[in-house]
Amino acid sequence: MSPTGPVVSDFPVLSSGHVTFLGAGPGDPGLLTLRAVEALASADVLVAEPEVLDVVRCHARAGVSTPELAVVDMASTPAGVPVLRDAANLVMEAAKGGRRVVRAVTGDPGLDGNTGAEMLACAAAGVPFEVVPGIANAVGVPAYAGVPLRDAQGADVRFVDARTASDRCWSEVGASDATAVVSTSLDSVAAAAGELVSAGRKPDTPLTVTIAGTTTRQRTWTATLGTIAQVLKQAKVLPSPEGHLPVIAVVGERSSAAQRDQLAWFESKPLFGWKVLVPRTKEQAASLSDQLRSYGAVPHEVPTIAVEPPRTPQQMERAVKGLVTGRYEWIAFTSVNAVKAVREKFEEYGLDARAFAGIKVAAVGEQTAAALVDFGVKPDLVPSGEQSAAGLLEDWPPYDPVFDPIDRVFLPRADIATETLVAGLIELGWEVDDVTAYRTVRASPPPADTREAIKGGGFDAVLFTSSSTVRNLVGIAGKPHNVTVIACIGPATAKTAEEHGLRVDVLSPEPSVHKLAQALADFGAQRRDAAKEAGDPVTRPSERRPGARRRRTTT
Repeated sequence: MSPTGPVVSDFPVLSSGHVTFLGAGPGDPGLLTLRAVEALASADVLVAEPEVLDVVRCHARAGVSTPELAVVDMASTPAGVPVLRDAANLVMEAAKGGRRVVRAVTGDPGLDGNTGAEMLACAAAGVPFEVVPGIANAVGVPAYAGVPLRDAQGADVRFVDARTASDRCWSEVGASDATAVVSTSLDSVAAAAGELVSAGRKPDTPLTVTIAGTTTRQRTWTATLGTIAQVLKQAKVLPSPEGHLPVIAVVGERSSAAQRDQLAWFESKPLFGWKVLVPRTKEQAASLSDQLRSYGAVPHEVPTIAVEPPRTPQQMERAVKGLVTGRYEWIAFTSVNAVKAVREKFEEYGLDARAFAGIKVAAVGEQTAAALVDFGVKPDLVPSGEQSAAGLLEDWPPYDPVFDPIDRVFLPRADIATETLVAGLIELGWEVDDVTAYRTVRASPPPADTREAIKGGGFDAVLFTSSSTVRNLVGIAGKPHNVTVIACIGPATAKTAEEHGLRVDVLSPEPSVHKLAQALADFGAQRRDAAKEAGDPVTRPSERRPGARRRRTTT
């Protein structure tokens, strides 16, 4: 959505097919351009490199066809000889069938060796096409590694693909003082460094090597042309079965270790690479996961509760009808799920947000208020302090028979909710219709590999947002390993965690999921700083030996 309404695509409506050659960038999904997202939303067929399929597929519409780049078709030849259909054939076949095709490649299409030939094939066949540029790996990866390719003094920048570089290319780059950006593989870095030294570059020229650039798996090594082989060997990076993986090496003074220590913004995020378990429902976890990603973490959502309709819907139906007939002065929403339950009832009866006209609406916190705004309802009351039932009561006005024509409050909530709000409202003089709008039940166990990761120390941290998430996670998946950092939203949740034998490392200063995530990030930053001060390598909790105890921190 744009500020003025839905985005209207300016892609032409064609009777024949159309191809968009699209650059998906180096790997970070956030580096897709707006034009790329728009093109993907219009695609009938998505032909993507395996490395970027997951990056682009989430922006395609439901039902988009995603054929594999190589398909063995035994039925097409009587002799039974397999026919390999390459990307160009897949693209042309779909386009000639009148379909809109997106051909997604890593980085930028203009720097992809095969895309030019595919464009020529389209041109020769009269198939209209366009190009949506992407961020090239050779540009995006150094930026995420904290290595600027130019500075105020200026310098030539040379891009070299080590797989196809000629002797003349190595000689020209080696004889110059240009910054060289070399695309190669991990096990070929030392050979590329040797080519540059043989061509005239000094062995003490700084060098950085980055693997899995722009993703949370990114890792960068700083060395010189003469020491890179030894550095990778000492770091136990090589020999490795991952030696074939692509890397970007930057050669030049801007790769110096002293400068990169100041500019490595991405890998120095407080939770960089941490695998964090988020035991909440999918809807609840979304904004929390986004926040964790902003700290460099890799969130893994595991629902611990499932939301189901009440066993007897009549009470809810009467209450919703009472909203329309003027039975209530207030309606109070204590969760996003309560908003969802009422909204679903409204839609069932053909109602919309206009049915709230004349009724005061309260929301227990910002997330619940946001769900109401999405429904088309602006809440009249949100706690100014603590976002909880107690905080809501602090701001709730007492019933006044002069100013309040109706003394009744509709409270749709979970079947296991506490009585705090009901008791408080009654004390303020209100009558309360306390209605079960939905039931919470324990979710099904997660997949076996997730359960093993939980119990075996595969997660770096777990965020507990309520006592029920503690009980339910342990019940469906087992107790987290003792190397896993345990972060709790408040004292009651921490007490439940400790009763289940868990050591609580992080306690949120406020009962807010976003404050909890911030507290975990602060813990990660302190841990990183302590390691650097001690001269130790920065590691994730899951990389530590079990047994080391940590103090609980609050922020």
